[in-house]
Amino acid sequence: MSHRGSSSQFYAYLSRLRWIKRWGLMRNAEPENVMEHSWEVAVIAHALALIRNQFFMGRVDANAIATAALFHDASEVLTGDLPTPIKYFSSSLTTAYRQIEAIARDELIGLLPNPLQAGYQALLNDEQQPESHQEIIKAADNLSAYLKCLSELRAGNLEFSITARELEQKLNDSAFPEVSYFMQNFVPACALPLDGILKSLSKEMDSVRHT
Repeated sequence: MSHRGSSSQFYAYLSRLRWIKRWGLMRNAEPENVMEHSWEVAVIAHALALIRNQFFMGRVDANAIATAALFHDASEVLTGDLPTPIKYFSSSLTTAYRQIEAIARDELIGLLPNPLQAGYQALLNDEQQPESHQEIIKAADNLSAYLKCLSELRAGNLEFSITARELEQKLNDSAFPEVSYFMQNFVPACALPLDGILKSLSKEMDSVRHT
């Protein structure tokens, strides 16, 4: 039986996430788009989920979390990326933006063939995801933003200095132990230049050879 239907623009829209720039109010040494940010959030969220399960007696679905994280900003292909200071400037503005996000999300889902729409509802609507999934994706989003700040500071761009301090404080104050684990074990190397990463790897390999 054939399941071919009319042409859908869903993935044509998603492919344009690469053109949606983030950090619009700030000067960037290295521009970042929503597509690459979504990939990084998914990778970090997957790691946080595995860390929670492995070290802190968690029972979350790391694969489901990573998949949802890939779509966490999908509606921005229609709304654009609204800078955080604007988004949370007032409660009325935050509410209005949430409504716009919901409309954009529904429009995107409506582009899919009917039999596929239910499968994407929870991916594009975080309110339909378990609370544990939501909190991990949010933490990964903050970690991704923090790594972006470190990258900009490493490039000599002080525009991100205050944001970096605020995010670092938020992450250090996190109630989730997997966030602390990630900050302690993975973030330091992310602040190194390539030569530093290679030297660190070389030292680890030498240590392994002599054990």
